[in-house]
Amino acid sequence: MHRPTALGGALTALATAAAGVLVAAAVSTSPAAAAVGGTGTGYLRTNGNKIVDSTGATVRLTGINWFGMETDNKTFHGLWSNNPWRGQLDKMAGLGYNTLRIPYSNDALKPGATASGINDFVNPDLVGLSPLQILDKVIDYAGSKGMRVILDRHRPTSAGQSPLWYTSTVSEATWINDWKMLAQRYAGNPTVIGADLHNEPHAEGTNPAATGACWGCGDTARDWRLAAERAGNAILGVQPNWLIFVEGVSCPSGGLSNVWDNDPSNDEDCGWWGGNLSKAKDFPVRLNVANRLVYSPHEYATSVYEQSWFKAPDYPANMPAIWDKYWGYLHKQNIAPIMMGEFGTTLQDPRDKVWLENLMAYTGTGVNGMSFTYWSWNPNSGDTGGIALDDWTTINTAKQAILQPYLIPPVGGGTGSPTASPTGSPTGSPTATPTGSPTTPPPAGACTATYKQVNAWQGGFQGELTVKNTGTAAVNPWSVTWSWPSGVTLASGWNATVTQSGTTVTAAAPTWSPSLAAGASVTIGFTANGAASAPGSVKLGGVAC
Repeated sequence: MHRPTALGGALTALATAAAGVLVAAAVSTSPAAAAVGGTGTGYLRTNGNKIVDSTGATVRLTGINWFGMETDNKTFHGLWSNNPWRGQLDKMAGLGYNTLRIPYSNDALKPGATASGINDFVNPDLVGLSPLQILDKVIDYAGSKGMRVILDRHRPTSAGQSPLWYTSTVSEATWINDWKMLAQRYAGNPTVIGADLHNEPHAEGTNPAATGACWGCGDTARDWRLAAERAGNAILGVQPNWLIFVEGVSCPSGGLSNVWDNDPSNDEDCGWWGGNLSKAKDFPVRLNVANRLVYSPHEYATSVYEQSWFKAPDYPANMPAIWDKYWGYLHKQNIAPIMMGEFGTTLQDPRDKVWLENLMAYTGTGVNGMSFTYWSWNPNSGDTGGIALDDWTTINTAKQAILQPYLIPPVGGGTGSPTASPTGSPTGSPTATPTGSPTTPPPAGACTATYKQVNAWQGGFQGELTVKNTGTAAVNPWSVTWSWPSGVTLASGWNATVTQSGTTVTAAAPTWSPSLAAGASVTIGFTANGAASAPGSVKLGGVAC
């Protein structure tokens, strides 16, 4: 999708192209060592319609897109904001997004490419780095939070999306060679789990003179299925552990239906750009390494395009059959896993809320549900908006509330979020004590406090305060207080309701995670104005640590 207000979207074959949080980590855990239940252990593979880890445990990717590297900035958008880049990843992980899909263009990979739109005061550690070096840092930090990363070749150049995987200026050889370079660069790093080969292949031209991406037509210059095989196998030759994510097309013929010629033979059922996998069963993508193929459709709401099904008299009851036809059958018939790479909406039309609720229910609950990466974190996606609002810190609670029950937090991503397990009980930690249990303060000294300064800039700083309940009973509800020197003021906080009165700061437990179990830790993230200062006189439940 793509946008700018940043880019634009998965458009339907009938549409014209349009120009893709909240808590800090309590424990740094690499995916390779993470406990099963977040994003699993080691590299991932497929088993029927499931994605599984190196032990065979089922993994559900519940992620989000953070775009910008495919635009003229050649790096993540929002680095211009007052929320440091690590703080943004903290928020994504803390809300339960366990996977990051990162769009890029081949322009960002060129030698000499420069990143722009970076706030030097907030992100001084990114100054002078190339787009790939910034990507390295984001991947490393995401991995420390238990997140996984999918790289998405979004555009050949920053100028815009393309119906085919190559253009007159970016050849198929460049596309494949850049993928091989990335596979080599991140070989041995199981944070990076795979390649989304090309974003939103779609129709172009009018049938019967189609010039866009087809599926199963056999024309090597236009058959996306064959191109995906060539690129996927080239990548697997370098990095056989990666998953290969293959999107659909819009119209399997590769051309728009000519509805004006009164010839029904030229008319075709088309879907969203990248969203039509209806021919994948008859013409499957064939990879040289078994158990590496994941199909990745895109799905959007009326804020992107007014598809005919949104106006049907039986909407939304008509939607499951439509999803079944385009891509859901691959999951239901146990052919391959589905990882819905993009879906989103502004929620401005009431039908879109119904659409998002029904779509999430369609994916299923718990670890056995279909994987997805929401579009997008960015508030500057023109046709969907984001999970983050314009300050890149505050969350769009209306969207998050719909997604939340389906999110499986990364292990190490924070104290958990209001996610629901298949039984309806909260997942994530710390939630060992049910809501409503008696308030239990810890005995004196039954907590430890550790402070980490994450970043600093002129006139402010970012920090993380980790408090561990070392007592034998849960603290419910928990609260943490600390003091700051005069002149230091709170700017923002996450993983708790953080407020300041005088020199005292209070971080109160969120309603969705009120209990801090014995042995559990909570990390409160914050940004502050003034000279960088460590929290003093830290207390848990009113008792000094």
